[in-house]
Amino acid sequence: MSASLAEDGSAEAVAGAAVHGRGKWVLVVSLGAVFFVLYTLYAAVLGVLLPNQIQDIDPSRKASMLGMVFAVTSIFSTTVTPLSGSLSDRTRTRGGLRRTPWILTGGVVGGVTTILIPHGGDIVGVTILWVIATICLNSMQPAITTVVADRFRASERGMVSGVVGACMTAGISAGTIFGGLMAARLSLAYGIIGAAILLVCVAFTLINPEPPIAREVPAAPRLTPAAFLRGFWISPREHPDFAWAFLGRFAIYMGYQAILTYLLYILQDHIGLSQAQANATIARMSSVTLVMLVISGLLSGWLSDRIGRLKPLVFVAGLLMAAAVMAPLISPDLPGMFGYAVLIGLGYGAFMSIDLALMTHVLPKRGVGEDTTGRDLGILTTAVNVPQIISPVMAAALLGATHNNYPLLFVAAAGFVVAGSLFVLPIRSVR
Repeated sequence: MSASLAEDGSAEAVAGAAVHGRGKWVLVVSLGAVFFVLYTLYAAVLGVLLPNQIQDIDPSRKASMLGMVFAVTSIFSTTVTPLSGSLSDRTRTRGGLRRTPWILTGGVVGGVTTILIPHGGDIVGVTILWVIATICLNSMQPAITTVVADRFRASERGMVSGVVGACMTAGISAGTIFGGLMAARLSLAYGIIGAAILLVCVAFTLINPEPPIAREVPAAPRLTPAAFLRGFWISPREHPDFAWAFLGRFAIYMGYQAILTYLLYILQDHIGLSQAQANATIARMSSVTLVMLVISGLLSGWLSDRIGRLKPLVFVAGLLMAAAVMAPLISPDLPGMFGYAVLIGLGYGAFMSIDLALMTHVLPKRGVGEDTTGRDLGILTTAVNVPQIISPVMAAALLGATHNNYPLLFVAAAGFVVAGSLFVLPIRSVR
C-alpha cells in the first residue's frame, strides 16, 4: 500500500522521517523479525497445525473440512488486506500516528486469538477463532509493509525489500519445520507462535517509534467503494505485460499451494505414514527444502545479473516446480517425497529470487508526478495471496469429488505451474 503516500499527497510529509545511521539498521532488523515471525506463523498454522487439529476433530472428513475453513477465511482475508491498507493511510491519532495503531492492535489481538485456537472445541469454534486471527493479522500486515515506503529513501528500498523477502522465505521453511516438530503439542505450538507475533509487534512499535505526520497534511479523501475498486483495475489491453506477469504468478502459486497445504494428508493417505510419522517427515523435508532454497536463490540471483535475462530463469524455475509436484506421482514413497523437497526448493528458490525483479519491469508507465508503484505492486501481490486462499479450496473440492485421488491433484498442480511458466514468455518488456 505504499503508493497511497503519493496518492494522498503525504509523501513530502514523511520524507523527513527517513531513518539514518544506526536507526536505519535497527529498523531493517525489526522489519525482518516481524515478517519472519508472521510467515512462520502462517506456514505453521496453515501447513501443519490446523490440518492436524482438524484431523483430530473429524478424521473422516479432514480434507473437506480443511477446505471449508480456508473458504470461510478467504472471504475475509481477500477484502481486509487492501481495505486496512487504505484505512491506515487515512488514520490520524491525536499524536499524528497512522501505522502504529494498526500494527499494535492487529499484532496483539491476532496473537492472543492464535493462542486460543487449540481451545476452540469443534470445527465452528476453531474456524471463528482463525477468522478473527486472520482479520487482525491481515490488518497489521499492510501497515507494517508501508513502513518501508514511509521510513526509507527510494534508493534504499531495494535493499530493505531484499531483507524482508529473505525473512519471509526463511519464515515459511521455519514455520513448516516448527509445525512438524510441535504437532503433537498443539496448545504449546499455538501458544509459542501466537506469543511471538504479539511480542515482535509490540517490540517493533517501541523500538521504532513512528514519527508523527505533519498536522497541516490533510487525510486522504473519503474512501468510497467505487473509488476503491476503480483504483485496483489495470486494463490488460493497455498493459499486456502486466497482465501476463499477473497470470503467470497466479498460476504458479495455484500449483505450489495446492500441494504445500495438503502435504500432511499426502504423506498419510498417498504415502501411507501415520500422523506422527508424517509430522516428523514434514520437518525433515522442510529442512532439505530450506537448504535448496538458499542455494537456488543465491545462484539464480547471480546468474540473472550475469546473463541479463529474467524470463528464461522464471521459465526454468516453473519447470522445476512442475517436476517437483510430479515426483510423488512417479514415486509414491519417501524417496519421491524427498525428491519433491529438493526440486521444490530449487524451483521455488529460483522463482522467488527473480520474480520481484520481473514484476518491477512490467509496472504500467504513469504520467509525470503520478506514482502508483506501490499500488500496482500491491495488485501483483494479490496474484500470490489469492491462490494461497483458493488453491486449498480447489484441492479440497477435487479430492472430495474423486475420493482422495491424490495423483490427479499432482497432475492438476503441475498443469498450473507449467501454464504459469508459459504465461511469462509473451512479456515484451523483459528479456
